Amino acid sequence: MKVINLISGPRNLSTALMYSFAQREDITVLDEPFYGYYLQNAFLENEHPSQKEVLQTMELKEEKVVEEINSLSEKKTVFVKGMAHHYLTETPDFILNWENVILIRHPKKLIASFSKVIQTPTLNDIGIKKASELFLFLKKNGRTPIVIDSDELLKNPKVYLKKLCDLLNIPFSEKMLRWKKGGIPEDGIWAKHWYGNVQNSEGFALQKSSSQPFPKHLEPLLEEALPYYETLKNNILI
Repeated sequence: MKVINLISGPRNLSTALMYSFAQREDITVLDEPFYGYYLQNAFLENEHPSQKEVLQTMELKEEKVVEEINSLSEKKTVFVKGMAHHYLTETPDFILNWENVILIRHPKKLIASFSKVIQTPTLNDIGIKKASELFLFLKKNGRTPIVIDSDELLKNPKVYLKKLCDLLNIPFSEKMLRWKKGGIPEDGIWAKHWYGNVQNSEGFALQKSSSQPFPKHLEPLLEEALPYYETLKNNILI
């Protein structure tokens, strides 16, 4: 068995991908298992929705989370949906044993969506810098991750997911294309704040373009994020 480790930023389609893999009977999905550890140990400029509940209900020690993931993978393939910035060390060696996938989205879309919940996000909040650093860390150690683009996935989910499954050496399943409305049991307790769109969906759907102008106060963040996005975009495999 194996661990498929999805490294993403928020508002990147990562939850929809988790829902997709959750439809498979041969895979166990985990929703941001390092979130509690991150909230406990990171320097946060913004309080997160449901932060107290997360800290009260999740494992807060990174090594314990890793042990649980590896234990589960002995019985069935595990799909970890995680945020890049939840890895607080520069060298999280434990991910070298996993199949890593980095999911990206243009930061202009990411930031505009994220700011609807947290109005003044920072570069650390959106994860793109950390995702770029993790890419370089994995590549340096001979474990170059698969980089995928959420916008490309949405153009033709079936074809894209087939290619992703081929790269992961797992069979594609038609079940990955559809799910029932209302969420999945594996959703984190923060789902009520973030997962509304995907919980109301029944599969992958193209996102509607917002008619609202990009918030002016977030333009410096966008400029800061773009170089890291370009680094990852230049290494897309699909």
